[in-house]
Amino acid sequence: MSKDAEKSTWKEYIWNPRTREFLGRTASSWGLILLFYVVFYIFLAGLFALTMYVMLQTLDDHKPTWQDRLSTPGMVIRPKADETYEIVYDIQSTETWDMYAQALDKFLIPYNNSVQAEKNNECTPDQYFLQEDSGDVKNNPKRSCQFNRTILEDCSGINDRYYGYQKGQPCIIIKLNRVIGMLPGVNGQAPFVTCAAKKEDSDKIGEMMYFPENGTFNLMYYPYYGKKAQVNYSQPLVAVKFLNITTNEDVNVECKINANNIPIGSERDKFAGRVSFKLRINTV
Repeated sequence: MSKDAEKSTWKEYIWNPRTREFLGRTASSWGLILLFYVVFYIFLAGLFALTMYVMLQTLDDHKPTWQDRLSTPGMVIRPKADETYEIVYDIQSTETWDMYAQALDKFLIPYNNSVQAEKNNECTPDQYFLQEDSGDVKNNPKRSCQFNRTILEDCSGINDRYYGYQKGQPCIIIKLNRVIGMLPGVNGQAPFVTCAAKKEDSDKIGEMMYFPENGTFNLMYYPYYGKKAQVNYSQPLVAVKFLNITTNEDVNVECKINANNIPIGSERDKFAGRVSFKLRINTV
């Protein structure tokens, strides 16, 4: 076949003036194909939209339909200088400990008594603050109980604006991670925090004081109903003040939650129900 014949064949394939075909198909054939794909993709889009609509009808704006959570909530401390959970400072060097005091000041601003009185309610202590829905009628927004800064007493930053850091008696604030619907404690026994030194440092930690007394998370702050349902919720706190910890040495501390219905965390998750940190106070 000559080159002219091949060229003519390709031209006719692209556009055949005799049969009025473009790329081997007539206009009506192309129109039917286009119509098929338009209908097909409209059907797929409609099916996707219907699926999403049905799924969204099963969701609650204020509470997750399904909760895949650990049975033991995590714990964190404040102040937290970095991800290593180390608090190291020199009593003689103000700039080394003032940043911790400032971090605690900033953290505790929402717990000021005036802020709590404006946003939250005074609740009956030592019992759960239950606010259940009535069938399909949602009891939202839900109220929250006051956690006043003054509850932390010597670690509130009110009487001692440096939280004991300048005296070598630092305060550490502990909070339990939020878990929707969790009811810690059984038979009126509130969960409480205990701190101790790791085995190798057991003789270095000295005496401690807990605020509130006994390091308890009062039952009235539970259950937590979620960020949207309980917009003004204030997490309860526990403060630990180290009174005579050994100076110029690393002291590894572990604090854990104690409750008769919260399992002890596993070794694989160091933040499940406990938190570990290093405390070092230099004096020379």
